[in-house]
Amino acid sequence: MKRHHWLIATFACIVFAIIAPALAAVYTASIVAAHREQIQLTLFATYAIERTDTTFSGVSQALMQTQMLTDKPCSKEHMDDLKRIAIETRPITEIGYFDDGLLKCTSWGMAGMRVAAGTPAFTTRNGVKVVLNMTASIPTTANMLGLQRGAYCILIDPKWFVDEIVPKGVQIAVASPDGTVVAALNHPDPAVIRQFLNPSDTKPTSRYLGAVVRGSDWTAIAITPRASIWTSMQEELLVFLPIAGVISTGMVILTIWLSRRRLSLRGELAIAIRRREFTVVYQPLIELKTGICVGAEALVRWRRPDGAMVMPDLFIPIAENSKMISQITEQVVANTVRDLGDVLAADEALHVAINMAADDLAQGRILTVVQRAIRGTGIRTEQIWLEATERGFMDPKSTRTIIEKARELGHSIAIDDFGTGYSSLHYLQELPVDTLKIDKSFISTLGTDSATSPIAAHIIAMAKSLDLIIVAEGIERQEQADYLIAHGVQFGQGWLYSPPLPAQEFIEFYKAQKATKGAGPAIIRKKQHA
Repeated sequence: MKRHHWLIATFACIVFAIIAPALAAVYTASIVAAHREQIQLTLFATYAIERTDTTFSGVSQALMQTQMLTDKPCSKEHMDDLKRIAIETRPITEIGYFDDGLLKCTSWGMAGMRVAAGTPAFTTRNGVKVVLNMTASIPTTANMLGLQRGAYCILIDPKWFVDEIVPKGVQIAVASPDGTVVAALNHPDPAVIRQFLNPSDTKPTSRYLGAVVRGSDWTAIAITPRASIWTSMQEELLVFLPIAGVISTGMVILTIWLSRRRLSLRGELAIAIRRREFTVVYQPLIELKTGICVGAEALVRWRRPDGAMVMPDLFIPIAENSKMISQITEQVVANTVRDLGDVLAADEALHVAINMAADDLAQGRILTVVQRAIRGTGIRTEQIWLEATERGFMDPKSTRTIIEKARELGHSIAIDDFGTGYSSLHYLQELPVDTLKIDKSFISTLGTDSATSPIAAHIIAMAKSLDLIIVAEGIERQEQADYLIAHGVQFGQGWLYSPPLPAQEFIEFYKAQKATKGAGPAIIRKKQHA
């Protein structure tokens, strides 16, 4: 990524670091506030059910007492008993006695007008008939709720069911099992109540929060406008916004630190090249069928003066973008010849693969660098493989000449990390390469249910159709090696055989393998057809 692109990305990350936690805090506060409001509404509805059950239980007991009266109906003694029962049970406004469907007398005296018993809206499970909108004999502004059993009807004010103190905006309703509202507090919208009582029959509302609690005979609904959670949300924001501020600060600091580290890494890289801080480790290359070590891949490492290692995935892209990669490649070549020069000169069956960047391949200067480095050392050109990733071969016409010249000098040419870039069968047919190295990401899925598992088989078949030498990277399990051998893959590398080794350890590894397995071929190149 170029510097100005990185700066833009850094700015975007800082903006995100500032905005995202704040938005998350607001969202979280709204969720917590809504949850808290929901809990509170559930408590209000539960209390309404308890209040209704308590009131109804007391009135039901009073009704049972009326059934046991023995005095002559509407006699002075009878009406005194009715009055006593009404006084003893606070919610009762009036107790009436009916004969042939008409009111004869009440707990307050004889009936002064013709009053019919009324039609019950529903009957509770214990047999009490409930009549809505009845009128008491004494003056009152409330529509009474009539509870009938036998010849008696007790009138109560339905507000007893919802007699509780609630915050502003909270509305409560108590309904029968069939949804008939018998009591309400703060005038809830009947349509909204129906939506909460029968959510499957009506379109749900997003303007209200609500809680529904169902009892044995009654259902209570507590609702409040969704906008009312703003006050509670403000309280939550006092908690979450400071947390968001801390997170934002941390994210901004981390972003700036990473950006400065990333931007300054280019300067450190230039200094490292001047100081020749780059070293090489060697990943053994194994002939799979025999286990013979035929060579190694030279892998660059950057160790800072303080001993810290910088991963190649971090500094290689920077080196390529800043046109410093060729200088690193020169150091890799020089270090490889210095590390393995004697053993390469003494053993023509030992090969070493050196990675080229796209610039190395495009300029062709790598050939001059290698020839100059091995001149007079006794190392044969055929022992030096040159590898490049697929990106280096994106323009086959411009690279073909350099590849052909490299092969004329004796080098074997390999496409590294195949399958992760842009190569195609057409490119492979057009370029005179010798070896195809299958990327470890495809090898790791062998024997699994991964979607990329079959890709390795296709790559192998394609390479074999072109008579290319095949190298599998990243072999870690024996079943992977068995699969590759069964499919005709000649060479491989990975932790199953050995991790990348420092020069001296690799030399010892190679000699030990040679002593037990034997030596490999002196020349490893693609077959040439007449």
